[in-house]
Amino acid sequence: MYKRSEVKKMVLTIAAQLSAYNVHVTRIEFEGPEIAIYIKNPKVLVEYPELAKDIAKKLKKRIVIRTDPSARRPPKETREVIKQLVPPEAGVESIEFDEVLGEVIVKARKVGLVYGRNRSIYNRILAETGWRLNVVRYPAISSKRDIKTLDLILGYSLQESSYRLDFLRKLGERIHRGVVFENRYVRITALGGFMEVGRSAILVETNESRVLLDVGVNPAGSGPNLFPRLDVDQLKLEELDAVVITHAHLDHMGLVPYLFKYGFRGAVYATKPTRDLMILLQQDMLDVLQRSGIAPPYTQHEIQKVVLHTIPLDYEEVTDIAPDIKLTFYNAGHILGSAIVHLHIGEGLHNIVYTGDFKFGRTFLLDKAASVFPRVETLIMESTYGDRVQPKREEARNSLIEIVNRTIARGGKVLIPVMAVGRAQEILLVLVDALTKKLIPGETKIYVDGSIREVTALHLVYPELLASSVRSRILNDENPFDHENVVRVEGKKMREDVALSSEPSVILAPAGMLTGGPSVEYLRLMAEDPRNTLTFVSYQAQGTLGRRILDGEREFVLVDEEGEPHVVRVKMDVEVVDGFSGHSDRRQLLAFLANISPKPRNIILNHGEPQSALSLAETIRRKAEHLGLPKDVRVYTPYVLDSLTLTR
Repeated sequence: MYKRSEVKKMVLTIAAQLSAYNVHVTRIEFEGPEIAIYIKNPKVLVEYPELAKDIAKKLKKRIVIRTDPSARRPPKETREVIKQLVPPEAGVESIEFDEVLGEVIVKARKVGLVYGRNRSIYNRILAETGWRLNVVRYPAISSKRDIKTLDLILGYSLQESSYRLDFLRKLGERIHRGVVFENRYVRITALGGFMEVGRSAILVETNESRVLLDVGVNPAGSGPNLFPRLDVDQLKLEELDAVVITHAHLDHMGLVPYLFKYGFRGAVYATKPTRDLMILLQQDMLDVLQRSGIAPPYTQHEIQKVVLHTIPLDYEEVTDIAPDIKLTFYNAGHILGSAIVHLHIGEGLHNIVYTGDFKFGRTFLLDKAASVFPRVETLIMESTYGDRVQPKREEARNSLIEIVNRTIARGGKVLIPVMAVGRAQEILLVLVDALTKKLIPGETKIYVDGSIREVTALHLVYPELLASSVRSRILNDENPFDHENVVRVEGKKMREDVALSSEPSVILAPAGMLTGGPSVEYLRLMAEDPRNTLTFVSYQAQGTLGRRILDGEREFVLVDEEGEPHVVRVKMDVEVVDGFSGHSDRRQLLAFLANISPKPRNIILNHGEPQSALSLAETIRRKAEHLGLPKDVRVYTPYVLDSLTLTR
């Protein structure tokens, strides 16, 4: 790895070479993982559009070329240029300027029309104004409330752009500080989510760096089991280089703001959808805890810090996150924006692939996870369903439709507790399709509560990450998640009316494990009517109310939104529809191992209860040769607080 002085020397050498193209370089800055080259004459970027890529290839670093502030036209004039060049069909909603970073943020319904064919409009705007376009898809939806989090993130980033630039430059100095120690090691420590499901967190250590992979809460936890073990001696938050988040479920990212409360000032790396969904769900968790009278682990202030410190990355975009660690995200197929993490450590010293939660199979919503990586020595893989096989998607769809029809025929309602991200959108796809094809009665209402509507709207912002059938409909101005019978629930009064009314309906409400939120309130109101059906469509972790009901518990106490306790007796039907999970089942986990390239020497299982993890580990050892794994492959099933040294 290069030292900072060496990197700067190389950049200056290349900058000198740019003089042949009449490029006037005014300064060079380290801005987070990027090296920013500021120039006076932006028209050269139109003539040589591959300039930044060429420099990046030579340096093996991320390069961004910005225009010097003195070379930018005033925002008012730039706005007029944009209006003249961008066709009305693009549906531009707003144009805002980040004068610190020299970017113009354009919210538009059709992103491609703003950029133009082969980025022709983008290049003309850059050449004529000196401002770089940053286009954000703004979906056509009935209520702007459904994308309020996206607006909040963009607005707050603009408002605090000076802070963000200062943070990026300090981060850049840290990332490019250069390697000090030659005798290096790689060690991981299980801080949460090993031989259990929930509170996922893994510490990766080298002589140079400390990186945290995920940091979530345990939805069924209490006391010391609620949070990961962040109290270990080797984890000092002020010295932590980076936090890498695989996806936006609370058991993987619910505690990120907490780190900022206690001294972390580094970067959070995630995909753009994960960033947006993460902020939305952290705010939602904060709101639920406050309304329940529970002291939250962090405040809105820390969530705002997460916004400013998050660096969004695309899939397969190689990025330095520490002097000796490069990060690349790959599609995980679990939920929108979910990522498999690839860490390249040192000059070929060691490569780690961490699957997070992943689905090695197509769903109605997403394509299956990636399985080809540059290098892999150690694989950290989930084992949630390591001891069982799930039904196919089509079987699950048919089962759900049958339950809906049976329940409505007897005058009842179907309550489906769902995770607001992932399961809710796939179930909506299935139900809307069933309504359209008249597979369920046409008068059936589908009520959606909580954050589901806003999460669904964010899926419309990133259609390129969805399955092709869903993507094409969105790009053709359709909303595959909507129907005239889909109704948003507004507030407590409407929730009670929906739960107690006599109309046939299906209700989608978070949380998916009945750990709080609207689904628990619906359960309290609907449980004693035998015409109704409670239908589980996702994993129920040990200790959650959902798991207790699945295990046969039919009487318990629930506290309403006013804090009043109620004895609840479950007389409604209880059904389980397996097959909608975003996790890989046993068959898919083994298929992933058979297909992964190259093959890992070490396999570490996490995110699974002991029975699942141990069963999968034994099967992998027994079938190693059949799976194409090395004969000496090592399979580990560590517990929380166990450490493994991967190199010596």
